[in-house]
Amino acid sequence: MNEEIKTPKGATQGDAALINSFLEGNRAAFDQIVLRYKDKMYNLCYCFLDDHEEANDAAQEIFIKICRSLKQFKFKSSFSTWLYRIAVNTCRNRLKSADYRHRRKRVSIDNPGVSLDSPGSMEIRDESPSPSIELEKRERSMLIRRAIKSLPPEQKTVVTLRDIEGLSYDEIAKITGLHLGTVKSKIARARLDLKDKLKGVI
Repeated sequence: MNEEIKTPKGATQGDAALINSFLEGNRAAFDQIVLRYKDKMYNLCYCFLDDHEEANDAAQEIFIKICRSLKQFKFKSSFSTWLYRIAVNTCRNRLKSADYRHRRKRVSIDNPGVSLDSPGSMEIRDESPSPSIELEKRERSMLIRRAIKSLPPEQKTVVTLRDIEGLSYDEIAKITGLHLGTVKSKIARARLDLKDKLKGVI
């Protein structure tokens, strides 16, 4: 049934074994795929959406899509590249949705401490002995995320995949469908823009 993907070139042995096991009817194998990639997917979604609840919903949506379409995956690219492509497209679609834009208008990004019950201001409670240092790091992180968010969509995508997710230029080209040279130039342009936006911050 799955003879064409028994010795895939584009996946780690662990990915290939789990995917083949799932395609052969082992539902628990998909749970292992989720455990392997859930943190990366959540972090990526949060970088794009800047909202914990939205990022969680988007990550769940990504894995639902993967589950439904995994039988169509033929290892022509690596599994992680395919996964990231679906994740990026899912986040782009959410950002374009009228419902998402409407809800984000109600969240204050200029004064994150005002509305503690809003989705955009939810933070894990700080238990460290140096709250002022932690607050400074958190504010710097927020400013960096805001600066990245203000970039043009393609620049935002490539710089997030490169500088936050740590993907190679080749992987980013495959995920976005852009030419390798275009990826490199957009990352360089994005970094220059971020340097200007964050002057005096970092």
